Amino acid sequence: MIERIGVLGAGTMGRGLARLFATNGLHTVVYDPDQNALAAAQKLRIPKEAHQDHAGAADPGDKFLKYTTVLKEAVSEADFIIESAPEDLEIKRKLFSEIASIMKPGAIVASNTSTFPLAKLSDQQPFADRLIITHFFNPAHIIPLVEIVQTESTSSGVAVEIENLLRRCGKVPVILKKDIQGFIANRLQAAVLREACFLLEKGIADARQIDTVMKESIGMRWALSGPFQVADYGGLDIWEKVLRNLLPVLDNKTEVPLIISEKVKRNELGLKTGKGFFNYDVSSSQEHASDWTTKLMRLLKARMKGT
Repeated sequence: MIERIGVLGAGTMGRGLARLFATNGLHTVVYDPDQNALAAAQKLRIPKEAHQDHAGAADPGDKFLKYTTVLKEAVSEADFIIESAPEDLEIKRKLFSEIASIMKPGAIVASNTSTFPLAKLSDQQPFADRLIITHFFNPAHIIPLVEIVQTESTSSGVAVEIENLLRRCGKVPVILKKDIQGFIANRLQAAVLREACFLLEKGIADARQIDTVMKESIGMRWALSGPFQVADYGGLDIWEKVLRNLLPVLDNKTEVPLIISEKVKRNELGLKTGKGFFNYDVSSSQEHASDWTTKLMRLLKARMKGT
């Protein structure tokens, strides 16, 4: 049974992962070579609402958490090691190479990558049969879904063991049937964002109007039903006509939307720099994030009451 966790990386996702596991009574060690990142991770607290409805949830205090700049301290005793390093294939593969000789036999390793297929991550890794993907969503301690990816070379039972662990932590895991780049959620998100950028670039509406359309219509339905159930409710005969008329005129570029690339060049990265599609007060960035988290919690609680 998995009781000890090693989290590699104390960035935004790593912080949430560490708190999630510790909140549920799992001894968790967070590794990051950057002491400042570790200090920021220690400041994160999970609202009581994030765990009070989960069976078996423990007190979210720090007694199950440890932070270190020494990789071996996070890996040597861990039953489950989850990598949350920057989204760079070489960085992730290098980190896997470093832990190979210091992790204990039988430990399961996961990557929290949001784009790379497992086949690329596991290629020539000595523990490839125990390496999977667990794709969490930000904020990791609140959003229920975790996508689990395995390959034909993954040892039998590994994905299911992690699925059970995640359910212990109140998550809703989905094991993909095939290894595919971007998995399910990010492919869907990318398709929507590409079309949103197309509408913005063509001057059909501004960013706030497009966000409003999503929040006040599709977003509300998608909080309760996925695209297939929505299609069933609307009638597949109707959707056949809609798709026949719309698919030929939807954006189908394979390049990153120009409007996003231009903003990245200008360092307009969103909340973290004070400007993206909207303007933000950088000094209040933590308040923005906290407000967003609070709203997500309210939505989640309302949905749970309705089920």
